[in-house]
Amino acid sequence: MAAGPDRVTGIEHAFREEWGAVVATLARRLGDLQAAEDATAEAFAAASVAWARDGVPPNPGGWLTVTAWRKAVDTYRASGRSTAVDPTILNEVTEKPEETVMPEPLGDDRLGLVFACCHPALAVEARVALTLRFVAGLTTRDIAAAFVVPEATLAQRLVRAKRKIRETGIRFTVPSSPAHLAERLSSVRMVVYLVFNEGFAASAGAALVRDDLCDEAIWLGRLLRSLLPADPETAGLLALMLLHSSRRAARLAPDGRPVPLAEQDRALWNRTLIEEGSRILDDALELHSPGPYQLQAAIAALHASAGSYESTDWPQIALLYRALARLDPSPVVEVNRAVAVGMADGPLAGLAVLAPVLASGALSEYAPLHAAHGFLLDKAGDPERARGAWGRAAETSGNAAVRDELLRRHEID
Repeated sequence: MAAGPDRVTGIEHAFREEWGAVVATLARRLGDLQAAEDATAEAFAAASVAWARDGVPPNPGGWLTVTAWRKAVDTYRASGRSTAVDPTILNEVTEKPEETVMPEPLGDDRLGLVFACCHPALAVEARVALTLRFVAGLTTRDIAAAFVVPEATLAQRLVRAKRKIRETGIRFTVPSSPAHLAERLSSVRMVVYLVFNEGFAASAGAALVRDDLCDEAIWLGRLLRSLLPADPETAGLLALMLLHSSRRAARLAPDGRPVPLAEQDRALWNRTLIEEGSRILDDALELHSPGPYQLQAAIAALHASAGSYESTDWPQIALLYRALARLDPSPVVEVNRAVAVGMADGPLAGLAVLAPVLASGALSEYAPLHAAHGFLLDKAGDPERARGAWGRAAETSGNAAVRDELLRRHEID
């Protein structure tokens, strides 16, 4: 019987919504991410046949989880390997997956998987790849393409990361210690925001914006907030991504050229995302525990509410960047603060903030530093030095679209 559109839609929807949950449940029970992935893939293959014949079951996630669990157990039995499987759980598996109820909430399992994929013992690149593969369900090919690396390289990165999880005994559970929870949650947020930033302003390749990565990061942010609804910084992260994402349609001209914030058509900004992001931020701030993501979201909200670049509340943004610099000091924050101060108090004041960053050499290969320098020098009436700064910004940019636009706008040879 030919597969109808409803069956295809059911499989696709289940894959998007259930892949991470099924992998998470099996990974925690088996303690083996590779075995969990293999069994989950087999379950989805079985679903493509069974659902075409019988229709999508009332509880697709439960059907997939039980089917994957049965296949994992069969694989262990056939191989003769031992595993810490609770015999009482095996007894609950019937011949009809939809009639079997797996114990323990899937939300806890999925959160445990997120924490395992983002463990600080793993390299940052591995954390990103693991999260996109096993939590969001992206293919190895898609992740490799997104980060402009060969598929074989990305596959090996995943293999090494899974091996390290197994060998170091990283558990697929939420840390019970408050200190460990805070440390790991910080890593989780960082990974999600890295994915978003790579989508919002790609560090390499020809395209400036990668909508797929922005959407994946926001999806992960929504998932994380649903699992940790009382955490204000997680809410702040989601609000920040939504507010930034609201400007996506205005960031590229019809011919594909990047459009800076000062020149964007604000009528193209997505008001629905702005309203949602602002509402989530307000909820987070009511908890009176401000953190870096909430402060950055507050800055983004001020941009989103302004009628024009010039009428933006630059003094308030400068104050927020000052607070951010105290809370989470970094030279990157200082670069952004310099631009805000330059808009609020004049370009010479902005250049004074930027001077120590330039002198330190810490961001000598960071294109936005040189772009900010060029912007402030232009406003200060020093076009010759500004031209040199813009040239350095073009030279250090890894994104072809940004580099070409810098060269074109400032007539740099």
